[in-house]
Amino acid sequence: MRVRPWCSVLTGRFSATGGCTRRTYPPYREPVPGHLDHRLDLNADLGEEVTDDEALLAVVTSANVACGYHAGTPAIMRAVCERAAELGVSVGAQVSYADRAGFGRVARDVAHDVLREQVADQVGTLSSIAAAAGTAVRYLKPHGALYHRVLDDEEQAAAVLAGSGDLPVLGMPGRLLAGAAAAGRGVFHEGFPDRGYTASGRLVPRGEDGALLTGTEDIAAQALRLAAGTDPGLDSLCLHGDTPGAVAHAHAVRRALEDAGWVLAGL
Repeated sequence: MRVRPWCSVLTGRFSATGGCTRRTYPPYREPVPGHLDHRLDLNADLGEEVTDDEALLAVVTSANVACGYHAGTPAIMRAVCERAAELGVSVGAQVSYADRAGFGRVARDVAHDVLREQVADQVGTLSSIAAAAGTAVRYLKPHGALYHRVLDDEEQAAAVLAGSGDLPVLGMPGRLLAGAAAAGRGVFHEGFPDRGYTASGRLVPRGEDGALLTGTEDIAAQALRLAAGTDPGLDSLCLHGDTPGAVAHAHAVRRALEDAGWVLAGL
């Protein structure tokens, strides 16, 4: 899949239409006629011990595999990687703070060298397991609180990059992706069909009104808006495997995208 420059899915048009501070759906635009790169990845967080990995692997094209720091075990990682290899699903390292108790959703002030080593440990562990399963780690994606912290925290973003070799990086626009691009690494931009967005293009924080979309039809509709709402657009859409109805949501999103002419392919 071609790595494309970011163009925000939430434009200034929204912020100027009545003072609203957040919106569930990004503005919709029809796909560019005759667009030659009508390809998109569908990823999900897997191996988290609360996800239906088998069912989701049959639908998604990339798997963000928990590496043990917020969830997962070597046995679970191996099972996910083996099945991903069988199905041709791309494997990514989903790295986190050392926070199993909080499922990686608690922000932490971690020194650069400590975080670098933690990321390197997670990537190394999953890489070894993936190789034994007949596949390879193809990209990196932070999880939870770390994902959001490295949008703005330059030191932690640098630590994540330093601990992950030359892996391409999947995420939203911010310090991490900017640093990866500056270093000549691959950058993939993603959107979230099952999450609400603020007017600035960030995700509505969990626990606040509008943070989560739960209706299957709403999630599929948001997937189409995200896919078609930028030019040239996103590289990947993410579904959270730990949410109720995740498998049904994944099927609905994939069906809607393919019916709209998108070709789904892993990172």
